[in-house]
Amino acid sequence: MTQFIDTKMWALCKKGKVDSRDGLVQIRKRDLERLTTEVMQLREFLPKVVNGDLIEMLQKARAAETMKERLGQEQEQLRQECLHLRSRLDAAQSECQKEREEKLVLREQLWESREQLQQQAEFCTGLGAASCTLLWSTSSKEEAVKDILADGKLQSFLSVAGQTLESFVKSLDGEAKAEQQDSNSHEQQFVLALAGVVTNVAAVTCGRDYLSSSAHVLLETLMQLLELLKPGVFPKLKVLMLMALYNVSISVKGLKYIREFPGLLSLIWTLLEGKRGVRGGLVCFVGGVIKCVHSKAFVCSFGSLIAHNGANRPRVQCVSEIQSLNQRSESLHQC
Repeated sequence: MTQFIDTKMWALCKKGKVDSRDGLVQIRKRDLERLTTEVMQLREFLPKVVNGDLIEMLQKARAAETMKERLGQEQEQLRQECLHLRSRLDAAQSECQKEREEKLVLREQLWESREQLQQQAEFCTGLGAASCTLLWSTSSKEEAVKDILADGKLQSFLSVAGQTLESFVKSLDGEAKAEQQDSNSHEQQFVLALAGVVTNVAAVTCGRDYLSSSAHVLLETLMQLLELLKPGVFPKLKVLMLMALYNVSISVKGLKYIREFPGLLSLIWTLLEGKRGVRGGLVCFVGGVIKCVHSKAFVCSFGSLIAHNGANRPRVQCVSEIQSLNQRSESLHQC
């Protein structure tokens, strides 16, 4: 209706005269009255022509148009967000693929490094076994032991030997002892050679004096490892360690240190329980200790330990066996 009135007013203005001084439009009174009449008629008859349903429909159409515009804006916003997320997804997938390729490369490098490390470990073990075997053979001569002591590097060697023996013994698996006894690997030869060098050094007077005064950590390690080794596991190593301790016990200082070891009695009892394969070294070690510490008190203490632990054998029989070991040790020492 407003549009109709505007149209009529524009038509009247075109027919009228324009006053250029005041910017007014002059129209005829009759035309203005006619316009007024038409407007009144429209106001009277328009509600009858246009019913309420049509008006409601128009309102719904306007609301739908407004909703459409709003949904269009939201859809455009979602489309932009989707494009942004898609670009981020593409970037993430590209980065993931790149990291996957780098991971494969690193895995290959790690595998190659493991192979190289294994080869280097085998080479070092073989080299150590060969070198220590030669040193073991050389150290059987007293002059060689004196030269080793004069060089001043024996302390470092003993430290490495103790750590290596400890690591090896702790890595032994009792369930696989049969396979380990049958095999003659570089690692076992290396360990045996280390223990053999220590035994040969302790067999010389100057060597055992050095071990008695400056290698207490090694001596304690040897006694602890003898307790850890299960019966029947690596008897060759047990014999060498027992012979090394026996050689050290010949020295007064060495015997004093071994005697003061807190677990000496339990160590000897453990060795007596699993003496198979180490008889010779056990005889020398136990016999030497008993002989040098005046066997009566020591045998009585050891017999008390056996009785306290609830051993199956009588105390007298155990004491008799220790005394027998002592006598055999004396006969071996005289030979």
